[in-house]
Amino acid sequence: MATQFSTQDNKPWKKTFFTIWSGQALSILGSQLVQFALIWYLTVQTGSATVLATASLVGMLPNMILGPFIGTLVDRLNRRWIMLLADSIEALTTIALAVLFALGTVEVWHIFVVLFVRSLAGAFHTNAMNASTSLMVPVEQLTRVQGLNQLLSGGLNVVAAPLGALLLGILPMQGVLSIDVITALFAILPLAFIHIPQPERSTASAEKTTVWIDFKAGLRYMLSWSGLLIVGLMTVGINFTIIPAFSLLPLMVKDYFGGSAIHLSWVESAMGAGMILGGVLLSLWGGFSRKILTSMIGLMGMGVGTLILALVPASSISFAVGAALLVGFMTPMTMGPFFAIIQSTVEPDMQARVSSLLTSIGTGIVPIGLMIAGPVADRAGIQSWFLLGGVLCIFMAVTGLFIPAVMNIEKKGNPIPEAVDISVRQAV
Repeated sequence: MATQFSTQDNKPWKKTFFTIWSGQALSILGSQLVQFALIWYLTVQTGSATVLATASLVGMLPNMILGPFIGTLVDRLNRRWIMLLADSIEALTTIALAVLFALGTVEVWHIFVVLFVRSLAGAFHTNAMNASTSLMVPVEQLTRVQGLNQLLSGGLNVVAAPLGALLLGILPMQGVLSIDVITALFAILPLAFIHIPQPERSTASAEKTTVWIDFKAGLRYMLSWSGLLIVGLMTVGINFTIIPAFSLLPLMVKDYFGGSAIHLSWVESAMGAGMILGGVLLSLWGGFSRKILTSMIGLMGMGVGTLILALVPASSISFAVGAALLVGFMTPMTMGPFFAIIQSTVEPDMQARVSSLLTSIGTGIVPIGLMIAGPVADRAGIQSWFLLGGVLCIFMAVTGLFIPAVMNIEKKGNPIPEAVDISVRQAV
């Protein structure tokens, strides 16, 4: 069975992996530019909060509803071809939308369709790339690579919005969309020539099975691993509280701190800068030898930063900027090692299923959190939801440190190939 390798294998992994990674980074930048441009277009053209909310929901639907089955298909099919097709489909839909803009015939529903298709293709691509990383990167380097991923995410958060605004000022919409097509080529071309390792399927799963059987096998695998299940529920708690809280940040800056757009940009840029700093530190340091310890400390730090935002006086927006910097810094420390744990301990032919299940559950809770956070914030004040998020993060982190199943999540006493065979037979 294909397994993660060590640097002692002396394989030239860096050139291969970072050639693909660099192309993907450029493609992600192009995608974020498109996302910013389309959302701004909808804002200007419709001025409707409902339209913007619908656009956000359309972008979440593939992961919410189809995520587990996408992961199952990724584990069954050739991951290199999945990434090639996903990137190509995203580029083609962008070209189609650019043509509609050039002809002046674009409608709001066209944009919704494009957002959905791009999100669906992106879900396939992300699962395939994440699941392939453990077969391309030495196991002891996975946390550093995740640190680079978090660094990339933070950097794009800082760069994409102002760059998108600048481009919209000098180019027509179809011109901005064409940039995404060009950046997609940098992702597609390396995949056309570089081999992506495929996991060998275990004896039972190598037999003829259906997508439904493989899906149930992945679900049983995750449910049988208590440590992974508990940490997965922690991510649900984060998504339920923290994401809705920070979606209310513009209102907090305006109504509580009495700030303007420039003050909001300070807070959001501080968070992006924190993610960059945290990503740099994680990629250089690699975290503690027990990755889960790094995650729990990071989660505690996120909670502290969120609590500061909830409790800081209205006259001290500088403290809010510092708190946002802390939350951003601790985000890579929390999520990077957790992703590395999945890549280093979950069997390669189960990784896409496990990752997509966790993503689907985590994404699905966000709309529920948004629906509850709004009314609660209206009645109890915006700070109340930040207070809830901060307390919950600290509580989960401290509790996790005392749960053996969580702290021993990296030990190989978790589901192993033999357990996978059993779960497949049970699913059948």
